[in-house]
Amino acid sequence: MEKVEINTTSKKYNVFIEKGLIDKVGRIIIDTLGKRKICIITDDNVDRLYSDRVIKSLADAGLESVKFVFPNGENHKTVPVWYDMIKFMSENSISRTDVVLALGGGIPGDMGGFAAATYLRGIKFIQVPTTLLADVDSSVGGKTAANLPAGKNLVGAFHQPEAVICDPDTLNSLPSSVFSDGCAEVIKYGVIQDREFFDFLERNDIKENIEYVIKRCVELKRDCVNLDETETGIRAILNFGHTAAHGIEKNSDFTVSHGSAVAIGMVVESRGLYKTGRCKEDYSNKISDLLIKNGLSVKCDYSADELFESAHSDKKRTGSKIKLINLKSLGKAFVEKIDIDDLLPILKAGVEN
Repeated sequence: MEKVEINTTSKKYNVFIEKGLIDKVGRIIIDTLGKRKICIITDDNVDRLYSDRVIKSLADAGLESVKFVFPNGENHKTVPVWYDMIKFMSENSISRTDVVLALGGGIPGDMGGFAAATYLRGIKFIQVPTTLLADVDSSVGGKTAANLPAGKNLVGAFHQPEAVICDPDTLNSLPSSVFSDGCAEVIKYGVIQDREFFDFLERNDIKENIEYVIKRCVELKRDCVNLDETETGIRAILNFGHTAAHGIEKNSDFTVSHGSAVAIGMVVESRGLYKTGRCKEDYSNKISDLLIKNGLSVKCDYSADELFESAHSDKKRTGSKIKLINLKSLGKAFVEKIDIDDLLPILKAGVEN
């Protein structure tokens, strides 16, 4: 079993990576936390696939569990659904010593984590991701959130899990488009932190090297999170492509998935930064080729004005400034604070191909 240790200022925990771990969740919880009551939070898609196996694993380890299931999709990552979660937890007598188990992709992970962060002023939780995007990105680092009508992740908290349990076998149940969504975040790590990893991805198939890919991405995210738990500095580089991406998601009414939007956003932002003279080289074609190789579209169907309007409610904006992630070179990103009005020409240059 692969294991990556995360060591933030607030908590130390492990990310476990091994095929078949979905059936060992109960034993890992016992070894990590001892005997607790477990509140599973998942969506209806994941519930049909994996809840029974997780519940059996918990029962085999002598752990009592209850389960809250909500509809899948970004449109259900809302404050009313969060309220239903914490109401369910109260009605089922979840106490300060009990544990939330977030089972699924990024949305159950974010919402389950947010429920754990806010119920009884914060209780423990475990991440059991079942998508590539959640394995490599959203399950690690303690970001939890719900959306507001104005934009994504505008209400939330930093709340680190007690453990992350990744079973690469769960990825076999994903539609190819959902697997490709995760590939966008995998490729992002190469672009912003590790040129050798980017080169590896160009030469090799992600699925055929899945355990190594997950571990390397978690290590790269660990390096940011350990230094900057609450994203006041270097951790912000993980948002490369996300300013445009969140605008794409919002303008599509979330019919464009997060990973697909990030793929487009990385190309739009890298191209726009180069064309406006803020980046010395144009990396957009190299990034685009690798994204397309992994089944992702890089065509933006929205105007720069539409993306710019969404940026006004982006959480990376502070007053008249917004954080944009730039590239010193492929594999080395940095955070640049720009005037929000300077974002529009970057987006215009990036959308034009």
